[in-house]
Amino acid sequence: MKRDELPVADAAGAPSPDEAWRALHAAASAPYRSAGRFAWHWARGKLGRDPAFRALLERGDLPPDARVVDIGCGQGLLASLLAACADADRRGAWPAAWPAAPSAREYVGIELMAGDVMRGDRALARLDPPPRFVCQDMRRAALPSCDVVVILDVLHYVDHADQQALLERVVQALRAGRSLGPGSGRLLLRVGDAAARRGFVISQWVDRLVTMARGHRVAPTWGRPLAEWTALLQRLGFARVDAVPMSEGTPFANVLLVAELPRADG
Repeated sequence: MKRDELPVADAAGAPSPDEAWRALHAAASAPYRSAGRFAWHWARGKLGRDPAFRALLERGDLPPDARVVDIGCGQGLLASLLAACADADRRGAWPAAWPAAPSAREYVGIELMAGDVMRGDRALARLDPPPRFVCQDMRRAALPSCDVVVILDVLHYVDHADQQALLERVVQALRAGRSLGPGSGRLLLRVGDAAARRGFVISQWVDRLVTMARGHRVAPTWGRPLAEWTALLQRLGFARVDAVPMSEGTPFANVLLVAELPRADG
């Protein structure tokens, strides 16, 4: 389905959430055809099977007109999804039952794997505004001022000291960019709950298999129990940390941590 084929609201009203999600899934996947079969199939599979993407929209975790930093962005699926959301909203094809449609005023994706960055650049260069990809280790990449930082399933690839150091820099970037009101100053961090032993072990094995299948080196991982993740974010200055189960339809122990800076810094 092309973006100009997204369902448009008629006299009966906006599309249902399921109808809208099917159209968004197709629209966000479509640009990756230009980057090759692997890129397109990966986009369709990841967006279709990972419950986080739809949940972010249904929950309203991503605000409109946001400056987004996506750490561990892969080939930029979130950038493509945000563009599809903005397009659907312009066409009146946004579900009335969902919060306001998110969009990206600026999108910066940070990714270590050069092949993923190449596919993202090739697929999404025509977006307006185009996403900016940075091919660099997240421990060393500069974080621009922003409203929202997204880190899905990558923080466990660095040790505990590096996790904290990166999160400290995330707080600095969010404080520097605090401008949009509600929804800004927000970290969306998906982690595995190491206290849920069976699901955590399964997720680690699947992670290793997928990493090897994509031709990447399998690195050691450093998990934490959910309570420890929450305590760390609170120590770093987040006033509110909500834990949202994010494993529906999977055998994993994934949790989305929605962390908010205080309304007024200092």
